[in-house]
Amino acid sequence: MTDDRTATTPEHTDTPALRDLRAHLERLDVPDVVHELGRLGPTRRAVAFRLLRKDRAVEVFEDLDPALQVELVDALAGEAAAIFDALDPDDRAALLDELPAGVARRLLSGLSAAERAATTALLGHPEESAGRRMSPEVVSVPLGTTVADTIARVRAAGEDAETVYVVPVVAAGRRVVGVVSLRRLVLSDPSALVDDVMTSPATTVRVTDPAERAANVVRDGGFVGVPVVDAEDRLVGVLTVDDAMRVLEAEDDEDSARTGGSEPLRRPYLSVSVLGLVRSRVVWLLLLIVAATLTVGVQSFYEAELSQVVALALFVPLLIGTGGNAGSQAATTVVRASAVGDVRPSDTLRVVGREMLTGLLLGVTLATVGVGPAILVAGPQIGLVLALTVVAVCTLATTVGSSVPLLAKRVGIDPAIVSAPFISTFVDTTGLVVYFTIAKAVLGI
Repeated sequence: MTDDRTATTPEHTDTPALRDLRAHLERLDVPDVVHELGRLGPTRRAVAFRLLRKDRAVEVFEDLDPALQVELVDALAGEAAAIFDALDPDDRAALLDELPAGVARRLLSGLSAAERAATTALLGHPEESAGRRMSPEVVSVPLGTTVADTIARVRAAGEDAETVYVVPVVAAGRRVVGVVSLRRLVLSDPSALVDDVMTSPATTVRVTDPAERAANVVRDGGFVGVPVVDAEDRLVGVLTVDDAMRVLEAEDDEDSARTGGSEPLRRPYLSVSVLGLVRSRVVWLLLLIVAATLTVGVQSFYEAELSQVVALALFVPLLIGTGGNAGSQAATTVVRASAVGDVRPSDTLRVVGREMLTGLLLGVTLATVGVGPAILVAGPQIGLVLALTVVAVCTLATTVGSSVPLLAKRVGIDPAIVSAPFISTFVDTTGLVVYFTIAKAVLGI
């Protein structure tokens, strides 16, 4: 067995099927290999992973979803230590969060003292913080260093660093005072000082900042990496663009799932069992069924009015659907705007005012389009009731849909949890109350 192979190559690897699979995997880029492994079951995934060269195996493992990494660690048994040792400290920390305590302790004990210290230092930071996602392996230079010496330092330490494309410049006590890009170093006079070519002050993030907020700083600034500092601005690591994008992708997946009324799968769809899909959805559906009983209660309360004017019942599904959709649209828009930092909790009144006006105009538009058919079906009085209700319900829906996520974020609740499904059910119930109240006033029942 050659050194560039994983220690996990299975027996009988000379079979035609395995040779073809190995050749197929060799032709793929790392992201494509990750995608293909995500489509396989646990056993076939482990066999395919064992066919990878060691260097590619480490790259592929780093990009796999944490749940699949855990399954591979189980499948690779004692051979997992080699892969674990080759990971960057931040990737090790993320994996250890998912592993059983006994397995985590065993893997940590197999590391060198330096690697174990770097990994446990990350584990000491709060979960979902920038400190948990950063790499402590960073090349930095002190003030007064020449460009030539800086490039030499990058060459000497670059193999062990997470990135060399951005180099923090530090003063006494490792306090970050600037950053210089590799491009700027290459294009500058070798005898110049980094003090004269660096960007200062540097954009940094705190080690205790939420990971999503820190990732947004990287993305919004177009940085390849941002220094991570402690409370005294001392350099402790770097958050790279690839790690930042992983954070944002995971948050986006979570928000999308919860906005749609389910829990995030946290792994490729085809690797999730049917029971796993059921578990991700059933709790939400049960909660929504309970919430929907409020709608039934409202209809029962107004049963006398419905019996007097049966035509009112014809438009209940239309109003429920319209209000729910308008509320979901507003909630989804605001949740997304909040996630990317366009909207903050302090903007609540401004956002609600905009959405209230938006809902009013949407309601007027829909009422204008729908009043004609309603009059033809049920008469002018019912048409008037329907038109007034559509305007009121759309205004109510967009108001609630925009305010609830921002209020939830203000009190520390994930806005996606209380977004579209909950808002849709709430608007359905209150919309019916508005409908029957307007009907009683207009029809005199």
